[in-house]
Amino acid sequence: MIAAGVKLLGHREGPALTVRAVCREAGLTERYFYESFADRDEFVRAVYDDVCARAMSTLMTADTPRDAVERFVALMVDDPVRGRVLLLAPEVEPVLTRSGAKWMPNFIDLLQRKLTRITDPALQAMVATGLIGALTALFTAYLDGRLAATREQFIDYCVGILLNPVASY
Repeated sequence: MIAAGVKLLGHREGPALTVRAVCREAGLTERYFYESFADRDEFVRAVYDDVCARAMSTLMTADTPRDAVERFVALMVDDPVRGRVLLLAPEVEPVLTRSGAKWMPNFIDLLQRKLTRITDPALQAMVATGLIGALTALFTAYLDGRLAATREQFIDYCVGILLNPVASY
């Protein structure tokens, strides 16, 4: 059922997620849906949490900044439905405002732990927060087709963003 939710929430023309559409896509009855979820909002949060957890897991297994960017591109750009759920759905699904706010610190903390060259914790936090904000904007624009960059250009630029601020400390 979550896979059906990802597909519908990340639809190219915007979220098309209703309980009936989820049940139709998953081949299940509405009764089964309501045995698993209290309502549509709870289901939307579960779908978003699943995508965020996969993204976090992907990033946690990366060995280098390049590896992290390449894995994230593979997860979010090669499967644009998943990318739209993570990056675009919170803009149009009010219920995701809290979920997005809940996940953002996790991504920032993960990056902050990688910034070992920066010894000042306050500076580490500011750099990590700025980098996550910049990368979120870049991935959103790339998914939306607003950046006319090749895949390699995009990856190289994102890696450069990660390495340049760290190199100066």
